[in-house]
Amino acid sequence: MNRASDDPGVAVALGLGGTVRIGASVLAVADLMVVFEAIRRTGSVQGFADALGLSYRAAWARLQAYEAALGRPLVRKTRGHGTALTEFGAALAETFSAAAAGLEPGFVRETRAAEQRLRRLLTGRAGAPTLAASHDPLLVEVLGERGDVALSVMGSRAAVERLLEGSADAAGFHCGAQAPAEAGAPFSSVDAGAGLVVHPLFEREQGLLLAPGNPRGIRGVADLAGEGVRYVNRQRGSGTRDWFDRMLAQAGLGPEAIQGYAVEEFTHQAVAAVIACGAADAGLGVRAAAERLGLDFVPVGWETYFLAASPSLAVPELDGLIVAIRERAGRTAGYRVAATG
Repeated sequence: MNRASDDPGVAVALGLGGTVRIGASVLAVADLMVVFEAIRRTGSVQGFADALGLSYRAAWARLQAYEAALGRPLVRKTRGHGTALTEFGAALAETFSAAAAGLEPGFVRETRAAEQRLRRLLTGRAGAPTLAASHDPLLVEVLGERGDVALSVMGSRAAVERLLEGSADAAGFHCGAQAPAEAGAPFSSVDAGAGLVVHPLFEREQGLLLAPGNPRGIRGVADLAGEGVRYVNRQRGSGTRDWFDRMLAQAGLGPEAIQGYAVEEFTHQAVAAVIACGAADAGLGVRAAAERLGLDFVPVGWETYFLAASPSLAVPELDGLIVAIRERAGRTAGYRVAATG
């Protein structure tokens, strides 16, 4: 972490810019938005003048120039009520406000990236990048050894949402045996169109974690509905929970058929521990968790675990993490190197 005396107080603000071209006239979007906001807030041209540091005369002349370029009046003056936007002016203001709102998450993400890069340029360090990620034993192990990335463990959906809204630098997530584009919201929004790059970190084997010796004779999802079989679930919003729900649907089973469906744990290791202590008979999780606690394991498939971030972030710690995890995955049971092509 940077000491307070080393921090130059870096702050970056990004917003909607660009221009509107009508014939030979070119208007700055940012200036128009200042006009709209100031007149709405103050009900006067003087408020617009103060916002841009202009005299009243200069502000009025600029407003008239805008109206001439647009071919429509933007404001109207009413005796005793000051100045207000016309119907056209209000509609134009709403157009730009909607555009800004749609771009806001991207602005927030790129603001974080710009501040990281600028702080590193000025001080030589930028603090640990933040990673919101679905739980994985290999990921947690490597991060614990490195200590240069701040990890917050949560479900895959929550991790992706944090990245999209700009409250995390990167997200670690998985979608079961399907690609993000096929998994629906929010995963389908994580792509180059959203200004993000997606790295396949590794592939891991998921399956049913079972009590040692598999005394219940469980061979597949249908057996989980057997009399007396106790299941322990992952929390709602986790990629593993989503995969289990899809498996139930494919087997023609509803949640009510599974004893313990509402019992939730937040990590693969916690699910394995509940089974190992005899409080449950089965749960869905990664092979690595089963092997660590000596549980039986019935595989259901392989999935890719992804890491997504803004390509402009350029954080060496994340680059190093990707390299380290891929190397470890190639020599750890239950994992394999993901195809990157």
